[in-house]
Amino acid sequence: STDGEQNLICSSIAEVDTRSVHKSAANISRRIRTDLLYSQEMSQDQPAIIRLNPTQYAHILDNNSNVTRVLIGPKTQARQDHELKVLGPEEMVLVPPRHYCVVQNPVRRDAHGEVLLNEQGQVTLAYGEEEIRTEGPPFPLYPGEQLKKPPTPLAIVPPQTALRLEAIRDFDDRGTKRVAGDEWLFVGPATYIPRVEVKILDTLRATIVQPGTALKLRARQETKDAGGATRQAGEEWLMRRAGAYLPGVYETILETVQPLVLTERRAIHLRAVRTFADEYGAQRRAGEEWLLTIKECETHIQDVHEEVVNASLDIVTLARNQYCTVRNPWDDEGRPQMGRLDLRRGERAFFLKPGEELVGGRILDVVVLGPDEALLLRATQPFTDAGDVARTPGDRWTVVGPCEYVPPVEVEVVKRYRAIPLDETEGIYVRNIKTGAVEMVIGRTYLLGPDEELWEKQLSPEVEDLLAMPHNDTKGVKVADMARAGGGRDKTRVVTYRTPHNSALQVYDYRQKSSRVVWGPGLVMLAPDEQFTILSLSGGKPKKQNQIHALSLSLGPDFMTDVVVVETSDHARLQIQLSYNWKFDIDSHSRNMEDAAKIFQVPDFIGDACKAIASRVRGAVAAASFDDFHKNSAEIIRVAVFGRDADGHIKDAFHFPSNKLVITNIDIQSVEPVDQRTRDALSYSVQQAIEITTKSQEASARHDAERKAQEAVGVLERQKLKDEIEAEQTRRALLELQVRRQLQAACLPAAALGAHTAVQIATVFIITAGT
Repeated sequence: STDGEQNLICSSIAEVDTRSVHKSAANISRRIRTDLLYSQEMSQDQPAIIRLNPTQYAHILDNNSNVTRVLIGPKTQARQDHELKVLGPEEMVLVPPRHYCVVQNPVRRDAHGEVLLNEQGQVTLAYGEEEIRTEGPPFPLYPGEQLKKPPTPLAIVPPQTALRLEAIRDFDDRGTKRVAGDEWLFVGPATYIPRVEVKILDTLRATIVQPGTALKLRARQETKDAGGATRQAGEEWLMRRAGAYLPGVYETILETVQPLVLTERRAIHLRAVRTFADEYGAQRRAGEEWLLTIKECETHIQDVHEEVVNASLDIVTLARNQYCTVRNPWDDEGRPQMGRLDLRRGERAFFLKPGEELVGGRILDVVVLGPDEALLLRATQPFTDAGDVARTPGDRWTVVGPCEYVPPVEVEVVKRYRAIPLDETEGIYVRNIKTGAVEMVIGRTYLLGPDEELWEKQLSPEVEDLLAMPHNDTKGVKVADMARAGGGRDKTRVVTYRTPHNSALQVYDYRQKSSRVVWGPGLVMLAPDEQFTILSLSGGKPKKQNQIHALSLSLGPDFMTDVVVVETSDHARLQIQLSYNWKFDIDSHSRNMEDAAKIFQVPDFIGDACKAIASRVRGAVAAASFDDFHKNSAEIIRVAVFGRDADGHIKDAFHFPSNKLVITNIDIQSVEPVDQRTRDALSYSVQQAIEITTKSQEASARHDAERKAQEAVGVLERQKLKDEIEAEQTRRALLELQVRRQLQAACLPAAALGAHTAVQIATVFIITAGT
């Protein structure tokens, strides 16, 4: 082989990786054979003459020395047999003005800019390095060099813009020592020429700070701000100067802070996050709260060390007739007085300082009292009122109108009340809270004193139900109906009850242990210690106890009905319904307490009277037989109840001396057998009598009907005969008229005939008519 082929073989063997040594010899032979064949083919295909323009270059490989050289035009050269053109002709790299390119693995140069060659004449490369080349004459790429970035325009940094740069290796930047990781800004307007030691991180643009606004900045690491102040990493501050602001390399713009506008009716409530001096020169401690009003500024930009508690705090406005109480007010030195109260009355407008609050959360109107109104007040703290009266805690007094009153902070308004107008028939119960005494005020307008209160009089549920009934009278109310009665009652009002006419009502005084009776018609007004006496009367048929409740007792006359079961001497049990007329023997003109006491001695006079009368009736009926009682029941019962006088006459009344009750009459409403068999037999006999009477009436009616029917038939037959006679007579007359007419019609042609013929014809007509 030639020397060139030997060089190719050696280079192919050198390129084999260390791991390829372990491969089989067959694989190495195959690769060497392939490279030889490729080299021979390439050498045969390439032209023998190499022609280069002035801006072209080519790479020539010397197969003898395995060195690749650069052939730069303009040039025409004959290619040797051991030379191989591996690249070209290629255009040189032309970097226009204000452009740059990046060359990877650049050639090394000496101090004069000449390319350095090694001992074999091969150019030396700075492997892994990059070189930035700017405008100049066209240049070729030496073997091993790569154009990583084609010619690119240089970056123009406009005004108010900067490039944030970072050093990726240590280098000297025009006298400034840069260490890997350093960051700095390249501020425009300028043209930035890149360096391989520098990386562009970001493009920063200036932010316009409008008047009245600010930029909130944060330091990423220790730096100095635009004013020369040192900022620690994480520290935040505001840039308030209006205009374009370009943040520093270690500054981050968080946001644009808009101003808070203050007006005459709006303030800002602020709190200090940490100790600092605010924009207005005041020293603020951490946690301190304060207000900003329009007196300090028209707009406020929230500082980074401030926290806005309320950005829209409205003003509190008090009219002339309004007031409010402020808790925890501030003193003149700006210190809060915790726990104290401050009374503020209009006309006035103010802002609530931090910690201050309105008692009750609202504005109150000045209390305007009319002539019949008053306020009950109680002192909560010792003070001296407007009348130079010393008040101690717990004192109670009243302020009576007409007037305007604003309660001081030491005073508690217990209640506002009006004078109570009362008619002659109206009243209230008033209790003295110091002595506990209760009195009744009637018939005048009354205004409660400071030591007085309305007292509620309690009544039993039965009395409440009776008073609530819409139609309460002397007959009382059934117990079943009382549960449906209902209705509210003002328990502070004097309990009144209108006693009906001809009735009496008993009232008991538990304090004096005495009772009084009110005769009707009249009005009862209960004193604080008085209660009504409830009458529990018997009711129903037969009478049962505790069926009727009433407050007033009717004096009569009236009636009551009872059902009594009796048994005759022949053991016939009968049920008798009796009605009694009764009254109380009381003189309506000379009613006295003795009579009043007697009529209420018997609690249930109805039940007592009915039992007494029923006992007498049973005794009298037991001595009589059923037939005798059936014939003389009224007399037997009246004699049993009223008795007979010395002359043997039946008395007119039955007296109860214990309560002066008088039974004046007895009416027997019904008598029915109790035994079912007796009742059935009596019912059967009555039914039979009814049936006999009914059948007799039916037979008589039937006979009359038949007689009237026969008379009608006879009249009808006579009328029919008369009608037939009249019809025959009329028919005869009609036939005679027809014959005469026919004769007259036949007389005209008969004139021409003989008399004999005429006679025959007439005879025929007569015979025909007769037939």
